Amino acid sequence: MSSLLGRLGGAAAARPWRTLVAWLLLLAAAFALAFTVGGTPRDSYRVPGTPSQAGSDLLAERFPEMSGAGARVVVHDRAGARVPDAVLEELSGRLAGLRGTPIVAPPVFSPSGDTALITLNYRIPVTSFEGAEGLDALRAAAEPVERGGLQVEFGGQLPENFSAPSGTAEAIGIVAALVILVLALGTVVSAGLPLIVALAGLGLGSAVVYLLAAVTDISATAPTVATMVGLGVGIDYALLLVSRHVEGLRKGLTPQRAAAEATATAGSSVVVAGSTVLVSLLGLKLAGLATYSSFGYATFAVVGAVMLASLTLVPALCSLAGPRLLRRAERRTIGKPAAAPAGPTRTERWARLIGRRPVAAALASLVVMLALAAPMLAMRTWPQDAGIQAESNTTRKAYDLVTAGYGPGANGPLLVTVDLRKVAAAELPAIAARLQADPGVAAVAPALLNGAGDAAVVSVQPRTGPQDTETRHLLERMRAGLLPPGAEVTGVVAVFADISDRLASRLWVVVPFVVALSLILLTLLFRAPVIALKAAAMNLLSVAAAYGVMTAVFQTDAGAGLLGLPHSVPVSSWVPILMFTVLFGLSMDYEVFLLSRVREDWLATGDARGSVVRGLSATGRVISSAAAIMVAVFIGFAIDPDVTVKMMGVGMAAAVLVDATIVRLVLVPATMTLLGRANWWLPAWLDRLLPELRIEHGDGPAPAARERERVGV
Repeated sequence: MSSLLGRLGGAAAARPWRTLVAWLLLLAAAFALAFTVGGTPRDSYRVPGTPSQAGSDLLAERFPEMSGAGARVVVHDRAGARVPDAVLEELSGRLAGLRGTPIVAPPVFSPSGDTALITLNYRIPVTSFEGAEGLDALRAAAEPVERGGLQVEFGGQLPENFSAPSGTAEAIGIVAALVILVLALGTVVSAGLPLIVALAGLGLGSAVVYLLAAVTDISATAPTVATMVGLGVGIDYALLLVSRHVEGLRKGLTPQRAAAEATATAGSSVVVAGSTVLVSLLGLKLAGLATYSSFGYATFAVVGAVMLASLTLVPALCSLAGPRLLRRAERRTIGKPAAAPAGPTRTERWARLIGRRPVAAALASLVVMLALAAPMLAMRTWPQDAGIQAESNTTRKAYDLVTAGYGPGANGPLLVTVDLRKVAAAELPAIAARLQADPGVAAVAPALLNGAGDAAVVSVQPRTGPQDTETRHLLERMRAGLLPPGAEVTGVVAVFADISDRLASRLWVVVPFVVALSLILLTLLFRAPVIALKAAAMNLLSVAAAYGVMTAVFQTDAGAGLLGLPHSVPVSSWVPILMFTVLFGLSMDYEVFLLSRVREDWLATGDARGSVVRGLSATGRVISSAAAIMVAVFIGFAIDPDVTVKMMGVGMAAAVLVDATIVRLVLVPATMTLLGRANWWLPAWLDRLLPELRIEHGDGPAPAARERERVGV
């Protein structure tokens, strides 16, 4: 593999302008296709095999006018006067003419009369609306009311399904990354190069995501998550290659030769690390939700694109930049004998210190990691709703007005669908009475029958809000005994509850799958099952610590307040599996970067302990810089208004920070020192089964042969 990558890097460096023109043409074609035939990301909440989906299917079959998207228009008089009936009548007429021929329910006044709630039921699903189309239509219909001095806000499924990207998070991440790159590499040219490469890969990957949206449902949040991951790994991969290229220049290699050497060595690490991320993303298919799979498709496309950009654009741009990648003082020493090092670097001294006391270092770091992970045991999951959105958001304003005027449960009504072929219509009053008698129910609306008289819908308003655990308990009581067979609970709250249950159960399928695939991949590439097992265990620790930090931050008022949230919130149901698959791959990046250099030294010297010190010394600065960049990028996304993205940003920043400090600087050198030559142990039977996938560069015996000689297998 290294030889192939070396030839690829050498070819790109020898013909840099052809490489750049090819990339420009590729980007132009991708963007042209995305703009002409690309689709719009949108969420789909179908959860096959769940009670809520059974209720939704019954509505679609027999009550189609109640089965589409839902929306709410909240009209409020800030002066406290009653909202005029004439204004509401005109507004209802305009709303009835919107696309999707919505059914417009009569306005419901709050007890004080200063708030009126109009509920709309569309005949088409929310996925039929492109981008902000549905919300824009609602705003246009309500514009005359707002001109009259009344406040109008929008809530419900349709408005909440749209989230406009701000671009602020990306900008913050790029600026922070540029600053760190200048400090790490020393010149603006060398610092700007990884950013250019990452943005080129990100552009190609984003175009592919919108092309995918034309043929399958892609979640509205998926492009943002893919951008977050792609920007971080793209800069990291390019930084690793540029750093290795600069090392070659310092040794007196020509730019073309340095580019080929860097792609052969660091490029192998990029391929292994990127492949691990891609393999981990395959686990999202096992979550059992189409929306979840879309996160995998989007992130897969972007990570694949930034890998391609790193392996082709970096050598081309490095070749064009030539010695300008070096500091001025270093340019004057090119070709001259290198000065003797003044002494060991700080990273080398640290590695030696850990090597002298490996047991104490390993135990201390393990205690810290377990302490960070401990809050995870109290994690509570629930999909986000408008109550935790930014106060400037219209859906949040509508949520607050409904809570103040009608009670918190009005924001999450439960819809009971009754199959009147299985339940006698005469039983509907008794069902309503049982529901009304439950202490968790605030109100039960009269049953609505379809035209054929074979289905009914009963709306139940809980006393508590959608995220409250009491609402979940009410849902469980309704399903356990309050409702007869043939009646199902659906609606957004019930769907989200089923999503939480599905994702919680599938987490224990996804985790073994991702871990097993990563173990197989690392064993194939490094031919060291002990190394693969150790890497998997440490990555699991990093993910657990990230879960703990995220739980501690978001499930406390103080932590949530620091991030602009009104109060503590449950962890979004979407986050645990998504974070696990992404983080497991990202954590492997640093493991691969470090182990590749350690293995290189081990194969050259046979010194198991010394190779750890030298490998960590050679990669410590690069890994620390790469981690700092990724943390900066992820923290930038922590200010995103979307709560799911905010949680991903916080959790992933915490994981990368812990991984690049406690794990890479303490746990890895400590455990590798303790294991010594056993790190590279390979059973004879497994040696015969594994193919020779050489990832090192250079001449000499095959790695497997050297390992057999030195380890004695």
